[in-house]
Amino acid sequence: MRSKIPLVIVFVLGFLMALQEFVPLDFAQNFKAFAEDWTILIGVFAMALGIWSLVRVSVDRVQRRAEGWPFAIVTLLGLACMVVFSIWGWVAGGIENALSGYMFVHFFDHVVMPIQATMYSLLAFFIASAAYRAFRARSIPASLLLVAAVIVMLRVVYMGAVSPPINRFADWIINVPNLAAKRAILVGVGLGMTATALKVILGIERTYLGRE
Repeated sequence: MRSKIPLVIVFVLGFLMALQEFVPLDFAQNFKAFAEDWTILIGVFAMALGIWSLVRVSVDRVQRRAEGWPFAIVTLLGLACMVVFSIWGWVAGGIENALSGYMFVHFFDHVVMPIQATMYSLLAFFIASAAYRAFRARSIPASLLLVAAVIVMLRVVYMGAVSPPINRFADWIINVPNLAAKRAILVGVGLGMTATALKVILGIERTYLGRE
């Protein structure tokens, strides 16, 4: 019974959400808005569950002195500071100012943003390394990829009278063969999403119930 009720709920709601796309009635649109509001509400509870999981895992790492446990302490301190700063902003300026207080914004702008910039900077080196391995002209497709990449990169470099034809050719590469490949990928992704949704709605895919 515990597994049948979630399957029935998923089937009914999945069928109704798919049906409302083909029913041009106010009731269908209202149901869609109602379901989206519930999705936001469920997301809030999921975020609370994620925070609790983060705290539990971090505390466990500190207690066991597992590898990297000092980073778990920093994670817990950062979480506690942001919670305190948001409550401080709420008390000082009301609920609408909970996330716009000085300390909350200061820590976000001067701690979180630099960390994100550092991570993206490190990713640039990985991307450059991957591009170097991919652009080795060991075959005809790799050679075509190398030539196309060089032309597209030259698009942002001004070279006088040579730039206009290179820019036009680079635009053609981006808007014709690249766009065709992108659309093929999107079609494949869409078909995969549809197949997965049907498997979930029909009860074939049940991993969300906690089973493999």
